[in-house]
Amino acid sequence: QVQLVESGGGLVQPGGSLRLSCATSGRTFSLYAVGWFRQPPGKERERVARITRSGVITYYADSVKARFIISRDNAKNTVYLQMNSLKAEDTAVYYCAAALGIGSQDYDYHYWGQGTQVTVSS
Repeated sequence: QVQLVESGGGLVQPGGSLRLSCATSGRTFSLYAVGWFRQPPGKERERVARITRSGVITYYADSVKARFIISRDNAKNTVYLQMNSLKAEDTAVYYCAAALGIGSQDYDYHYWGQGTQVTVSS
């Protein structure tokens, strides 16, 4: 079992930055790919980034490419999402999730955090 806890959300002005953290107490965290997902109000959930177990390979949705950076520190059992140049349309609840294997499909993710709210507004 993997328990995930997100933190770092909040209110930020357009153009600002936030860094989200996804921490786990699981001892085998390095065996899991991790993804960041978001769900804007009234919209479907979408995956915005994922990182492989070693952290060597990362993927981004087109909507966040060149603005968001996903990284992980397996020694600290934590995955980060650095969000830069934030826009109003980035407003959403952000979730991290873990998948055994490479996590290339959304249905691979079986372990989820509770979510953290990110609001981008002036």
